[in-house]
Amino acid sequence: MAELGRAALLLTLGLSAYALVAGAAAARLGRRRLAYSARNALVAAFGSTLVASFVLLAALLRNDFSFTYVARTTSEALPTRYTISAFWGGQEGSLLLWLLVLTGFGAAAVLLNRRWTRDLIVWVVPVFAAVATFFSFLLVAVASPFATQAAPADGAGMTPSLQNPYMLAHPPLLYLGYVGLTVPFAFAIGALLSGRTDERWLVATRRFTLFAWAALGIGQLLGAHWAYVEVGWGGYYAWDPVENAALMPWLAATAFLHSVMIQEKRGMLRVWNVLLVILAFSLSLFGTFLTRSGVVNSIHSFTQSSIGPWFLAFIAVVVAVSLGLLLWRLPQLRSPTRLESPISREAAFLYNNLLLLALCLTILWGVVYPLLSEAVRGEAVVLGREYYDFFLRAFGLPLLLLMGIGPLIAWRRASLKSLLTTFRWPTAVALATGVVLLVLGAGSSVPGLVAYTFSAFVAATIVLEFVRGTQARKALGAASWPGAFSSLIARNRRRYGGYVVHAAIVLLAVGIAGSSAFDTVAEARLERGDSMRIADYTLTYRSLDERQAANATEIRATLEVRRGGRDLGTLEAGKNAYTIEEQVSNEVGIRSDRVTGEDLFVIAEQIDADGTVYFRVFVKPLVNLIWIAGAVFLLGSLIALWPDAREQRRLVERARQAAVPVES
Repeated sequence: MAELGRAALLLTLGLSAYALVAGAAAARLGRRRLAYSARNALVAAFGSTLVASFVLLAALLRNDFSFTYVARTTSEALPTRYTISAFWGGQEGSLLLWLLVLTGFGAAAVLLNRRWTRDLIVWVVPVFAAVATFFSFLLVAVASPFATQAAPADGAGMTPSLQNPYMLAHPPLLYLGYVGLTVPFAFAIGALLSGRTDERWLVATRRFTLFAWAALGIGQLLGAHWAYVEVGWGGYYAWDPVENAALMPWLAATAFLHSVMIQEKRGMLRVWNVLLVILAFSLSLFGTFLTRSGVVNSIHSFTQSSIGPWFLAFIAVVVAVSLGLLLWRLPQLRSPTRLESPISREAAFLYNNLLLLALCLTILWGVVYPLLSEAVRGEAVVLGREYYDFFLRAFGLPLLLLMGIGPLIAWRRASLKSLLTTFRWPTAVALATGVVLLVLGAGSSVPGLVAYTFSAFVAATIVLEFVRGTQARKALGAASWPGAFSSLIARNRRRYGGYVVHAAIVLLAVGIAGSSAFDTVAEARLERGDSMRIADYTLTYRSLDERQAANATEIRATLEVRRGGRDLGTLEAGKNAYTIEEQVSNEVGIRSDRVTGEDLFVIAEQIDADGTVYFRVFVKPLVNLIWIAGAVFLLGSLIALWPDAREQRRLVERARQAAVPVES
């Protein structure tokens, strides 16, 4: 089986290298049959990578410890679902997953767009093939998942924090996001190579980009919830370098998705959009470098290995070649259209882009500063949470406000009278919200108060847009109000899906502000029968129990919870002792109030032999809005991604206008 896996990866490397060389030659010489051959090789590379993936998955499920990777990441006692997640739980397996997703995306992108962007696809194929060649080379020559050894009696097991249901979805979604950003990058570079710098590459990649962006966003929220329930420290985002590595390309992709609308509508920002695509893809590679090089300390990173320098060199090549091509095609990318007014929709989107990019680069500086300080001064100086929180407020709050302003301002130029008319109700709602919160005593945190007020403004603009649009559809003859509402969304899924995503960001902002600015914490060492108070909760420690699970010993302290004299039942918090891994993990207790969105969060920090437990307890208001925001974000993304016949007709028309032959 190991030989089959190695042979499949060698075949992938050969097919990718052929697609690169033959595709480049076909594009340069105009050889159509050679171009078809290169495209078929890229598609076949997905098939051979799929074979290699099945081999590794079979080895994991059979507990074949003669595979070094299987012995290092699993054990006999490991539940099957976590045995499957071990596929991406280690370095070599995660690289194989990257290659599988990459070749799958590449095959889908070139096949789906081969008819009306044929002259562009011939240049896109070698770009995809170049990236696939790099990753397949790593798996063949540097970090093979099919290395073998004399099989031990049992494996080393899995890191306890990874033995969580969220690990079944969080890493694959991040990979779909990371790797999905290769599609717009490949098409952008293909457009630069071919000189076809019109909007066709944007249209061809829009859904791929949206899918990657949505997967990256959902993946990060799932990762935040994993940290919240599994790591056991009372938070959900710690500005960890690897967490930041996933956030940065998402911010760059968010800026691109906004600015691309300006290029489609007004023909502006062509250079800017190519730069954003290059940045997003480069940051996805940089995030992979961080997790695999061992240069940063993170619970998310793999152990130090020889793979880091290869990634660093590849990133340098990608950036140098991409910027060189951009400078070469700069005259063709210049737009004759100019910004007509600083008060217009395109100006608001541009301000949005600048703030997103500023936040992205600020986070990047926070990640690389310890590396630079260690290289220069011999000491790694880490920029703490205060640094990130400051810039999140400085850039995030204006971004939140622009999210409500941008979509409602007119294109080209907006008058003062139209602004007053458009925003009078949202402004009134925001001011009323701020006054009510001040009366209720929420003024203790100025950033939190501002976030709530801006969130009310954005929410009001979203509701106003849906109400106005629904009224217009009803006036045009819709049979019912629900019919008018659904017709409104169906006729412009991209726009109203975006509004739903904006609503998700509002929920996220309110949840972050509430859980960060207004949380409460208390600590106490309790013996059985003792009680502690936090906010209006009373917790009484009743018992300590020990039970045996499949692969760990579970120790749980049971707490009786009361609030305002009302019995709320019991809560368990404790630790798991993993025998094979020889590690101990915190297992927190959480009670969520579905009405208020508040969480009572309990950590058993220390359990003494005599049964005394040191508890750390949080009350986190509105934190559940963060997880609800994930569901709303997914809904908005699906609306924007859903096939639209009107949009497909526009694609064909654009192909016709660009004088590209469309095959039947």
